[in-house]
Amino acid sequence: MEQAWDAAALRAALVGPAGAWARVDVVGRVGSTNAALLASAAAGAPDRSVLVAEYQDAGRGRLGREWVSPPGTGVTVSVLLRPAAVAPDRYGWLPLLAGLAVRDAVRELVPARVCLKWPNDLLVGDEQRKAGGILAEATSGPDGTAVVLGIGMNVAGGPDELPAGATSLSAEGADAVDRTKVLVAVLTRLAERESAWRAAGGDPDAHRLRADYRAACSSLGAEVRVELPGGMTATGMAEDVDGDGRLLLLGADGQRRAVAAGDVVHLRPVDRVETPDR
Repeated sequence: MEQAWDAAALRAALVGPAGAWARVDVVGRVGSTNAALLASAAAGAPDRSVLVAEYQDAGRGRLGREWVSPPGTGVTVSVLLRPAAVAPDRYGWLPLLAGLAVRDAVRELVPARVCLKWPNDLLVGDEQRKAGGILAEATSGPDGTAVVLGIGMNVAGGPDELPAGATSLSAEGADAVDRTKVLVAVLTRLAERESAWRAAGGDPDAHRLRADYRAACSSLGAEVRVELPGGMTATGMAEDVDGDGRLLLLGADGQRRAVAAGDVVHLRPVDRVETPDR
């Protein structure tokens, strides 16, 4: 699929009376949408700014990994949030609620199973292959703390076009998916989740945020290995997420620890039956 972004349709759906976003900028090529939007944040870009790119040649993932997506086949977008009314110690929920919003949108587009791997990798299909991920980065300045959420998602493309272990929405049964419609759906859901979280002062138990995340996260109840920053690892059963969005890990020695950042590998997944949203 070679398909250019419809910038006018994005702005019509997302900005002004029709949507919750302050502005949407669309560029053809950029090093990293996150890096570009962080620079804009330092220059005073408004809350709820959006930057969409056709292609990024220096995309970043968690733990310093790169994110690669062929031009015209995926979603590459970053959003700037300034939740000044929420205490910064609650900001750990922003990447989780963003993952949940992406999952909300994708469930409406594909017939396959859609789950999250803590904290926010999008897993699709029976084999639970990765179709998307989210990187959160914060910056502080005269206007307070800002958080940039970068979302990368594979919309089209087969196994020969994607990294090993990855999949796309079209590969999992989505029929003639339009990238503009996908992005509108994702950002609409994200605005709904983030606005409710912000109005509740960052309380993850308001508006069912933590309950919905628990239902969506296939890591919970599974034996996992967590690759931590600095090259360390931790192994155990992923029990829950706490009020700050940290993964609660029960080790073989019976000790529990809270993990704030890391990359999860499912060692022994559990069968989870998705329940309808309520």
